[in-house]
Amino acid sequence: MPAQVSGPRSASSRELLPEPPRERADAARNRRRVLDAAERLFREHGVDAVSMDAIARAAGVGKGTVFRRFGDRSGLAAALLDERERALQELMLSGPPPLGPGAPAAERAEAFVRAYLAHLRRALPVVRLSETASPGARYRIGSYRLWRAHLAALAGGAPDARYRAEAVLALLAADLVTAQLAEGATWADLEEAAVAATGRLLAC
Repeated sequence: MPAQVSGPRSASSRELLPEPPRERADAARNRRRVLDAAERLFREHGVDAVSMDAIARAAGVGKGTVFRRFGDRSGLAAALLDERERALQELMLSGPPPLGPGAPAAERAEAFVRAYLAHLRRALPVVRLSETASPGARYRIGSYRLWRAHLAALAGGAPDARYRAEAVLALLAADLVTAQLAEGATWADLEEAAVAATGRLLAC
């Protein structure tokens, strides 16, 4: 299939990460306190050892406040990742090539995989929590839908483009990456294997 010169110019507006809702000043303060407390406790104790109760106590808010605002541990983790994922989204949609528009589809797909793994490397435990803290959590994350739309567009109109995109993202799942690292793989190993597999899966 001929290489696409630029890939998708952008995801549709429905696929963009939605802007956070406007909050009352007290709600915004509580949200910041909860996120700061969660980030500190995760760093000090590890994500698996920290409960929502502990985060609420450290933030000085009621447990109900935390659950109403974030839903569960996966929602809290997703909120912690929001700023980083928005930065990746901006680079992907309007940054310089090859991650942004203006490069052949194959180059854009490779750039996305490398950039996503760099993001994962910086925050692997929190990404893993966001994807696994509740059944199906990974597929409810807004950024996941954006990554999928982007990769499907890079597949060049293949009838099973969405499935191909899902297969690429499965290779980048934090749980799988964690298991591979535990078995002795290096980040360089994972990156090169994921790039090679992405080229075959998307056929771009």
